[in-house]
Amino acid sequence: MIAVLLDPENLTTDSAIARIGHEIASAEPDFVFIGGSTFVGSTADLIARLRCYAPNVPMVLFPGHPSQFCNKADAVLFLSLISGDNPDALIGWHIGCAREVRDSGVEVLPMGYILVGASDSATARVTHTHGIAMRDIRRIADTAIAGELLGMRLIYLEAGSGAGLPLGEDIVKQVRGDVHCPLIVGGGIHTAEQATAAWRAGADIIVVGNHLEAHPEDLKQFCKARRTAVNR
Repeated sequence: MIAVLLDPENLTTDSAIARIGHEIASAEPDFVFIGGSTFVGSTADLIARLRCYAPNVPMVLFPGHPSQFCNKADAVLFLSLISGDNPDALIGWHIGCAREVRDSGVEVLPMGYILVGASDSATARVTHTHGIAMRDIRRIADTAIAGELLGMRLIYLEAGSGAGLPLGEDIVKQVRGDVHCPLIVGGGIHTAEQATAAWRAGADIIVVGNHLEAHPEDLKQFCKARRTAVNR
């Protein structure tokens, strides 16, 4: 499956939203994830405007902070940064919006978020944490196992927002072999070939964000690659 990750901070004009909205409607990705490491702009407003173009594509919140939560989404990735040691990113921010999330009726998907490498990424800066070194595959996999044992329904391997390169296939394969829950892989995926490599290594969902915000016309290539990967 494929998810398009959109940051409200980067989509502030009618033309930019229309451009990506038309491509989403035409290519039909499996999900649109909405959120960002920092927060400028309204997730509710962006969801409402995107639904005008693609009403049948599920809109899922990928919040970097409780203030990004809204009850207009189909689901929320209730993520805990299990690769870091910042208590706010582990549980503190969740407490601040727990009652609102519970009472909203929005489907909640607990997710273990693992930042790999990318010590200079937006995620690392905002959460004041460091990613696990890419060479430490055993620790990455053990962190994923711990997340699943704690009840996380999804594991997300993240190379970092705006990463130059995606995660190595060896990392994805190792984690895929060690956990049973759906595995999401994102960060540094700029081509359909890189997406295909992640799927073949064991990713259930790949996430493409910065590249598609800049080049929404490439979404069709990614969705075509998805179909090819499934058929194989």
